[in-house]
Amino acid sequence: MSFHNTLAYAQQMDEADTLRHFRNEYHIPQHHGNDCIYFTGNSLGLQPKATAAYLNQELADWAQYGVEGHFHAKRPWFPYHEFLRNSAANLVGALPSEVVMMNQLTVNLHLMLTSFYQPTAERYKIIYEYNPFPSDRYALASHAYLHGFETDDALIELKPSSGSALIKTADIIKTIETHADTLALVMIGGVNYYSGQAFDMQAITLAAHKAGARCGFDLAHAAGNLKLQLHKWNVDFAVWCSYKYLNSGPGGVAGCFVHQHHADNFKLPRLAGWWGNDPETRFEMPETFIPKEGADGWQLSNAPVMSMACHRAALDLFDAAGMDALVAKSKMLTNYLEFIIDDVLQKQPNHNGISIITPRQSDERGCQLSIRIEKNGKKIHQYLTQKGIIADWREPDVLRVAPVPMYNTFIDVFYFGDALQQAIAYAGA
Repeated sequence: MSFHNTLAYAQQMDEADTLRHFRNEYHIPQHHGNDCIYFTGNSLGLQPKATAAYLNQELADWAQYGVEGHFHAKRPWFPYHEFLRNSAANLVGALPSEVVMMNQLTVNLHLMLTSFYQPTAERYKIIYEYNPFPSDRYALASHAYLHGFETDDALIELKPSSGSALIKTADIIKTIETHADTLALVMIGGVNYYSGQAFDMQAITLAAHKAGARCGFDLAHAAGNLKLQLHKWNVDFAVWCSYKYLNSGPGGVAGCFVHQHHADNFKLPRLAGWWGNDPETRFEMPETFIPKEGADGWQLSNAPVMSMACHRAALDLFDAAGMDALVAKSKMLTNYLEFIIDDVLQKQPNHNGISIITPRQSDERGCQLSIRIEKNGKKIHQYLTQKGIIADWREPDVLRVAPVPMYNTFIDVFYFGDALQQAIAYAGA
């Protein structure tokens, strides 16, 4: 498609956008009385306007019913996680029984590692992505250590090609094959938080299983961003948060996927808690833990209803929009952003080392573009912020920009390009 770096073209694209009305469903932060340009949905998504009503309903039921709200609230709290199940399953391409919303992301990762990292003296190594979000590496290292292994020996970090921030799928598969005899687990982020690279989860899962290992993914930057098919891809487990692309509030309830092959395996090691017990006997307080079938059996504690209410408000919008339509718009927006950045850099040949490090192929990324700025990057970021453009700086030299299809526009992208050109001149980059 032929793009144009003009306001008239951006306006035309917005007018043709069948999802444009969803922007009105969100609170847009203000800058000097105008909507800011918010490009950090990859870090914290915006608040749906309906969130307050969903949350107030639970507060009203708490006030009216007290403890009886577990059974008599408009949406009873005892089975509250059930109200999120179908929407969450649709979001990640799972059977309803394979998903549950619970806890926080790293808590869920620890629970999954307890079940799916079962090393032996011969097979104990874990392959993970280069430069993962630190919490993932901390969790992996801690489990290797708990099993008595030296982390430097047990953990294998995938390395990108020389001079690149990206990891080729072929290199990932080759690494898996090289360590097949000693490999216990492959655990990778679906989208790398720093580079914005989306990994071929289906190919990686297949390679891991061929090597006799299990495979899981941290979908913090993939859920609500990519079209996912976890059940079809035969992924063993996955975890994700809900406060980035899923717009469910800071520290919102997290998600967990356990494939049907494992979900009803009661012999699989797990950390048990009473909310994971079969609900038919939960309040009989049995001495022996009898897990609920499916992913529910990994629950530990009561559902965080207030957080889940916020998530339900967000998921209802995803149900209304549909991931197919959102992904289609996401690709168009991101492709336009890529074009605008390239156009700006061509007009300023003395930009001194500004480049997009995210893959150029649209099927290898979501809606995030990571821009490496080798000189005066923080000054450029500060200039953009002062102009009401909220992007995300990551040390040492990357500006992350995420045009989210739910509420960002082509006009947002156009104005970003205009401001970026000014910022480069201002910073002397």
